[in-house]
Amino acid sequence: MKELTIIVPIYNEVDGIDMLESEFLRYFEKSSLNPQVLLVDDGSTDGSLVKIRKLCQSNSRFHYISFDRNQGLSAAILAGFKYATSDWVGYIDADLQTKPIDFFRFEPFMDTFDLVLGARIVRKDSSVKKLTSRFANWFRDSMLHDGVKDSGCPLKILKREYAAALPYFSGVHRFIPALILMQGGKVKEIPVAHFTRENGKSKFNFLNRSIGPLVDTFGVRWMIKRKIKYQIQSSDTIFKTPSL
Repeated sequence: MKELTIIVPIYNEVDGIDMLESEFLRYFEKSSLNPQVLLVDDGSTDGSLVKIRKLCQSNSRFHYISFDRNQGLSAAILAGFKYATSDWVGYIDADLQTKPIDFFRFEPFMDTFDLVLGARIVRKDSSVKKLTSRFANWFRDSMLHDGVKDSGCPLKILKREYAAALPYFSGVHRFIPALILMQGGKVKEIPVAHFTRENGKSKFNFLNRSIGPLVDTFGVRWMIKRKIKYQIQSSDTIFKTPSL
């Protein structure tokens, strides 16, 4: 049986943590993977950690790690990938604008693909957020040619060996499909539902959704262009051929 750990980064989401368990229970009831959830507290200051600990004590499927201070979304996701011990890892935002139940729709593709991610079809965001996302996705695909409509969708499942090879930089979560393709992995995108935020406030604004990601795109393009490629013609070594 495949093992799956779903990472949930949390930063000042105290009002929404109570909803996490009920939403994940819907997925647990359908899944054949016996998934676990790893909550990553990103230095919350609003009491989120108290609720996280309470949830983990009451439900054995939930676990947590906590940063000493706020480090950002990418750091929380990468730390979760690192601390997970399962063969597969997933990721979803704590705001629940995407729902855990859609992970069930990803499961049939896990035998064929190395990354399965969602594509939010009808966005329930502000006009500014939808506009910046549309432009960012167009610009990213134009530069990186990853063939993905919604790279930033916070609903992903991927093999842990690929997750462990992701580079450590702030903003990496926006480029996971392109970076998996760079490793030689296979990517599948599935349409998913999107919902309005019911609790808390968005941590993103126009500046951190525009300038930074554009600059990062050039960096990722550089990495892809500079990728080292080689083939072993012959060898006398007893070591196994690496999987990546």
